[in-house]
This record gives sequence, C-alpha cells and structure tokens, in this order.
Amino acid sequence: MLKSAEIWALGAMSGTSLDGVDAAMIRTDGVTIAAFGDSDYLPRSPADRATVARALGQWPDGPDVAAAAEVVETEHTRLLGRFSGAEVIGFHGQTLAHDPRGRGTHQAGDGQLLAELLGVPVVWDFRSADVQLGGQGAPLAPFYHHACARHIGARRPLAFLNLGGVGNLTWVDPTVERPEDARALLAFDTGPANAPLDDLMQQRLGQDCDRGGALAAAGAPDADVLERFLGSSYFLKIPPKSLDRNDFAQLSRDVDALSDADAAATLSHAIALSVLAGFDHFDRLPQQVLVTGGGRHNPLIMDLLADHLSCPVLPVEDVGLDGDMLEAQAFAFLAVRVMRGLPTSCPKTTGVGAAVGGGTISRPGGIASIVATPQPPQAPAPE
Repeated sequence: MLKSAEIWALGAMSGTSLDGVDAAMIRTDGVTIAAFGDSDYLPRSPADRATVARALGQWPDGPDVAAAAEVVETEHTRLLGRFSGAEVIGFHGQTLAHDPRGRGTHQAGDGQLLAELLGVPVVWDFRSADVQLGGQGAPLAPFYHHACARHIGARRPLAFLNLGGVGNLTWVDPTVERPEDARALLAFDTGPANAPLDDLMQQRLGQDCDRGGALAAAGAPDADVLERFLGSSYFLKIPPKSLDRNDFAQLSRDVDALSDADAAATLSHAIALSVLAGFDHFDRLPQQVLVTGGGRHNPLIMDLLADHLSCPVLPVEDVGLDGDMLEAQAFAFLAVRVMRGLPTSCPKTTGVGAAVGGGTISRPGGIASIVATPQPPQAPAPE
C-alpha cells in the first residue's frame, strides 16, 4: 500500500457512449488534488465500435466478449503508452453488462496485461467488490467529485451532472471533510444520456453524435413518447440506483417511426427530463450544477435544464475543470485510493452496506492482489 505522499496517476475511461478512450494524469494523494497533468483521447474506429457494440449485454462467457476485450486492451495500450511519469494507472475497462442484483457487473479488459505491456502497476475491476458487498457498483466518480468541489473552493452544496452514455448526478456538500461520511454525498444514475442519441445518429446518418444539438433543435419532441418514458418506475426509485446502457432500450424503439429531427429532439428532451426528475431526490437544492461529459455541448439540453432549475447550470470549465477528462481523472484518483486502502464508494453513492475500497492491483511480473476493504461505519457528524 502507498503512504500518503502525492504521486502522478494516470486514469483511463471508455464510457457507455462507445466513442473512444479518454486518458488523463493527475497528481494526488487520493484525498486532495495537487495538480492536473496531460490528457489525451483516442477515438474508436467504426469497425472497433461495432465489435464492442456486438458484445454489449454479454458476460465473460459471451461469444463476442474476447474480440471486444482485445479492442479495449489494444486501444488502451496505444493511448496510455503515449504518457510518461505515471506511478500507477487506473483502468476502468469497457462496461459490457451491469446487473448488480443479478449476475453482477462486467467490464472487458485485462489490467494485468496492461501492467505487463506498460510496465506500470494497474488498478482495475473497481466495481466488483462493491457489488459483492451489496452495492450497485455505480456510480464511482462521486468520491472524485467531492475532491473537485473542495479543490475549487466550494463552500455550499453543489451538484455534478455527468452526461455521458448514461446520466448521473452527484450532490456534494464540500464542507464535509471525508466523502464516505454520511452527509457528504448522494449519487445515482438519472437515466439515458448520450447513448441512445449517439446510436440514433450513427444508425440513421452515419454520424457519431448530434453536434451542437443542431438536429434536435430542428425537430419537435413527441409528447406521448416522453410521457411513457417518464412513467418508468425507475424515476420513483429511491437512490442510490444505477443503470445498464440498455435499460431504457424501449425509448429508442419508441422513436423509430419519428423523423430524424423529431427523434433527436425527443431523445434530447428525455435526457433533460430524466435529470430534472432526479432533483426530486435532493433534500437541499445545490447552489449550482456543474455539467461534465459530452452532453454539456448540446445547447438544447443545457437550456432545458437551465429553464427548469432555480440554480445556475454551467459546464465544469466555468470553474476550471475539464469536462472531457473528469471521468478519466476520477479513475486515476480512485487508483491511488485503492493503493492507499481508502474507500472508493459508500452507502450514499452505491447503496453498499458500508464504505468500501475495492479493486485489483496488478503489477508487472504477474503479481496481482485483490483489494476489498470494507470500512467501519462512521458515526453521524454532530448537528
């Protein structure tokens, strides 16, 4: 295990939008952020995206998993090999299936292979320990959101909204020192985000996304589709809660008969409405909402949120953070926490019974250790 000294950590994230791999360096002790380092992005080719997409929903014994894992490992080796100076790598892998109350969670990619190829210790399989101990295994970025809130000097509660393939919200009270403390965080997946919209653009127009929300802005949302969507019991479920990429597949089927523009508008409104529904679960409204992920580039979604919330809705760049790399940075941060034996999730982020730190640490030379460290429950802070 590491001591408390700050180190340079490299994190990588391949999200549910399937567009490519982000990688970013941060200097951290796993508690605070000392500095941000280099970052880079490797877009996924159409052929590789199709290979990974075929494996979605499959578990390790699935017929398409080996090919998808090879794509993931090759991409990460290429991208992470561009960096130097990292003392540990946080490797999320590619989520193919997520069923925390059933078979568990499955991320493709072998961290031991990356450790051998890159010559650096790799922390990976972040989610399994949380699921095995009764948690949802997601979302995992909230502990990093807490560190970011304190890094920017926030003094009042705020929310981070990630609009990646799936949307998720993190409510943060930055005055609470430790993220695992009971009043520090509340986090959960809100609903589908870019994944169905990106799939629509690829399938109909051969484009990777609705750039600038231009197509959606030219269409009109279908009220009936949105009403059925919002009728899902998921939105009433008390958080923490999490989603698989395809849990709202019916939404994509429901827009099949719509024009390209109307379908894009309907999906964009669904993203915003699912986020707005999430705010019903907050006891206190945040001072501001900081938006990360590709969805922050969609003016229609951002305007819908701003029009319906009573607090500012801002891209994270407005407070000096990088909305393209926040998730990759998060797994660099979590890797250091795992190396230090610190928790990476807690009851208010994943629903796990007690704060837990989990992951596999693989070192060059074939040495691996599995970390699953439940932390003792903390007494509530005094009022």
